[in-house]
Amino acid sequence: MAKIKAAVIFGGTSREHELSLASAADVIRSIPQDSYEIIAVGITRKGRWLYFPGDPSEIADGSWETSPDCTAAILSPDPLNRGIIIIENGEASVRRIDVVFPVLHGKMGADGTIQGLLDMSGIPYVGSGLLSSASCMDKSHTHMVLDDYGIKTAQWKLITQRDISNIEEKCREISECIEFPLVVKPANSGCSAGTGIAGNFSELVTAVKVAFSNDNKVVVEKYVSGRKLEAAVFGYDTPSVSRVGEIISTGRVYNPTEVRKSSGDDLIIPADIPEETAELIRETAVKAFKAMGCKGLARIDFFLASDGELLLNKIGTAPGMRLNSVYPKLMADMGFDMPELTEMLLEQAVDNAERAY
Repeated sequence: MAKIKAAVIFGGTSREHELSLASAADVIRSIPQDSYEIIAVGITRKGRWLYFPGDPSEIADGSWETSPDCTAAILSPDPLNRGIIIIENGEASVRRIDVVFPVLHGKMGADGTIQGLLDMSGIPYVGSGLLSSASCMDKSHTHMVLDDYGIKTAQWKLITQRDISNIEEKCREISECIEFPLVVKPANSGCSAGTGIAGNFSELVTAVKVAFSNDNKVVVEKYVSGRKLEAAVFGYDTPSVSRVGEIISTGRVYNPTEVRKSSGDDLIIPADIPEETAELIRETAVKAFKAMGCKGLARIDFFLASDGELLLNKIGTAPGMRLNSVYPKLMADMGFDMPELTEMLLEQAVDNAERAY
């Protein structure tokens, strides 16, 4: 029986490039090679696409792109090709692809861009589609949809590029309706770059200006003091959800500006919370997954505020996939080790594409 040809696309031009490499290496190692032929395609920080036939360890340490075995590659948007066009010595050939596992984070990866290209190609892929990916990446869109569905989030306001000429006035308006401290975030960013905490008006103005250097929209939220809880959702028409985990950072307060390769290092499962709270989180996670139109997989973050209020923080449609990342650890707690998880995600992607219209 012929093997299923699965392409893993990794790297990218976003700040999450290294996280993507680490995730992709573990994903590739985990895909059952007795039933799958793996085609690894990397995107350099400058946006160059390369077919890489080497070992996953070279992806993990970043040396893959200097390998002499790398070959220029293009994902064809033409469904007639349905695959990767490899260009070697001036000659082009097509490697047919059955399914794609995009292991890309942040802009130009998890924001609907690669998903749109894959939609044009007609190749099934793991994860949410263009609109859902873009809406979950854009924090203002996430807030608007969740508000409409009655899912609680932190109090928030949006500042757009049109407000740049009167930032101080806009910041004054925000500070009059949301109490300090405030969290300031670029609306579209998969990491914490450009994110800041403002404890007063002057810090708010500065933080907004920094955030605008990373995106053309800025979201300002009420800072939430509380516990950080996690749920993994997977599936399509009838999504399922994991038990609730909690990220415990001993001796330090959660800081949304902190960059970490794997917050799974601090994850405990299950979270030490009342059963009714855990069930509410699970129900809300699935409700949010459906509301945002997510497919395949998503990591959903919550805050349990010090006053007991439950707030949804963010939805990650392209969560970290290292063995020790939050999403794989929550799924492992359900009985899905990495080989089972990757195979399930690939199989579901193909099944869902066959039902699409």
